[in-house]
Amino acid sequence: MPVIEEVAKVSFERVGMHSHIRGLGLDENGKAKFMADGMVGQVKAREAAGIAVELIKRGKLAGKGILLVGPTGSGKTAIAMGIARELGEDVPFVQIAGSEIYSAEVKKTEFLKQTLRRAIGVRISEERKVYEGEVKEIEVRKTRHPFNPYVEIPESVIITLRTKDDEKTIRAGREIAYQLMELGVEEGDVIQIDAETGRISKLGTVKEEEGLFFKRKVNLPSGPVLKIKEFTYTVTLHDLDVANARGNIFGLLFSSGAEISDDIREKVDEMVKKWIEDGKATLVPGVLFIDEVHMLDIEAFSFLARAMESELAPILILATNRGRTKIRGTDLEAPHGIPIDMLDRLLIINTEPYKRDEIREIVKIRAREEKIDISEEAIEYLAELGGKTSLRYAVQLLAPASILARGGRVEREHVEKAKEYFADLRRSIEFVEKLEGMLQ
Repeated sequence: MPVIEEVAKVSFERVGMHSHIRGLGLDENGKAKFMADGMVGQVKAREAAGIAVELIKRGKLAGKGILLVGPTGSGKTAIAMGIARELGEDVPFVQIAGSEIYSAEVKKTEFLKQTLRRAIGVRISEERKVYEGEVKEIEVRKTRHPFNPYVEIPESVIITLRTKDDEKTIRAGREIAYQLMELGVEEGDVIQIDAETGRISKLGTVKEEEGLFFKRKVNLPSGPVLKIKEFTYTVTLHDLDVANARGNIFGLLFSSGAEISDDIREKVDEMVKKWIEDGKATLVPGVLFIDEVHMLDIEAFSFLARAMESELAPILILATNRGRTKIRGTDLEAPHGIPIDMLDRLLIINTEPYKRDEIREIVKIRAREEKIDISEEAIEYLAELGGKTSLRYAVQLLAPASILARGGRVEREHVEKAKEYFADLRRSIEFVEKLEGMLQ
């Protein structure tokens, strides 16, 4: 159980690749704005995704899915996450790569079952003791990863919450620190923390937000920070599966712990259906995003096609950058390496390479997210580089350039120096081919 303790009488970074995505950036008529909700460009693809969101909300996408097709670094993951954000802030978003299903620990079908159920949420409301208030200060303390000393992970968090009438500082452990990072909680946000389970809900912000990073405006709560209140949180079907499996003595004695029996899943489904009938919970179908879908084999596609027809199925979004290629596990070639019967179930959305103007704005967004002070000249140079090489290369140079700037403002000279140290794909290939020619 997460440990929360009050502290008697910081800085917070979110540097995930898509932590800035808030939605698809569409207006009331479904037209894409050039830059909104963390999205830039890709107008046609975003508008198509907006239509897909409407189909989902109206229940017209049952048994179907979405396929995003485009070159590497063209925003496929961003659009998938934007769709999830448009459906609701607490809608589960699960992202995997097609190659992840090949595990020595569990069967392919078991991995896919667990993944599908992680993408289906159950929204539960009940009276609980909660900490509620505006985040006045937040300090995430980090430590080295036990298996990778070059990576820092959250160790604990100290957070100060205030209301109109009260203020408390609490210390919490790693689980809550991870939740705060995943939800992108910042100073000025209003949150609820379940005092017993540590589950967090983000209600909005008291700050005046505008433009790219718009959030829902809420009033500063009143009363004490620690109170008894109706607390709404979302758990996934997989969370409930695991909780029930741990309570099964036979499962603990005779299973490896990696797989969950279908009997347990059936009991969980019946329990959830009863909660819904009694008005205690609502079902929240989430988004399962499978990147590199061409890596799935014929058995996995067959399983997914059947799962899509289930009454408990998430929204399935697939992505690939391949054209015509072999279906893994067969000698048959098919468009995007996907069986024709599966393709017939999918709405296909194409994404295009980013243009220079779009790359410039994305570089600005990433610099803001990573709290890097950068000059306009350096931004223009990165936009030019991104147009000649790739968006990802331009964005990747931000962090090394900030190191070279020694904590100061990043100028063009710092980016040029970072470019000298780290090659783009084209220069790397030319370098190797030149060496090969010398050896011959």
